[in-house]
Amino acid sequence: MKALVINCTLKKSPEPSNTEELASQVAARLTKLGVRTEFVRAVDLDIAPGVVTDAGDDDEWPRVHEQLLDAEILIVASPTWLGRPSSVAQRVLERMDAMMSETDDEDRPVAYDRVAGVVVTGNEDGAHHVISEISGALADIGYTIPGQAWTYWHLGPGPGPDYLDDERGRDWAHSTGRTMADNLCRVARALAQRPLKPSG
Repeated sequence: MKALVINCTLKKSPEPSNTEELASQVAARLTKLGVRTEFVRAVDLDIAPGVVTDAGDDDEWPRVHEQLLDAEILIVASPTWLGRPSSVAQRVLERMDAMMSETDDEDRPVAYDRVAGVVVTGNEDGAHHVISEISGALADIGYTIPGQAWTYWHLGPGPGPDYLDDERGRDWAHSTGRTMADNLCRVARALAQRPLKPSG
């Protein structure tokens, strides 16, 4: 089983990413459960705007699209900015919109039988809003969202330290991340055994 983590930080590599660090905790648990995990830092790629799978020219989204179709588990990881998902996360979701009209050999949306969860970091409040926005979009596309398939870290409203700068709150975020990984893996395996049927 494979998992793909799309890190939607605004920071380009090799700058340290708080969001990637927390997502790595979830990935470590998935590894213990026998899941192979890959990371994509979307801001490092030339991802054109739009709602198509391939925007042509130098668009690098088609490679990410292939990784999405190769993974049973998707984790979208985003920082909180102004109480909302990052602009990079929005770009990723807009490009994933094309998957709603793509079908498999049984005429089902290609996201069927795949599960997804959300990781959020930020030194301001708004994590639950970010989780609900991203989870709702992924459900629209066809992903199954297991219960409690999310984790986040922040120290309350207003400015403050980053995840990488402060140990407070990490135990809870890591514990929730382990639950997230367990639930993603269990539901993904259940869907592999009993796939969703085509509608109609």
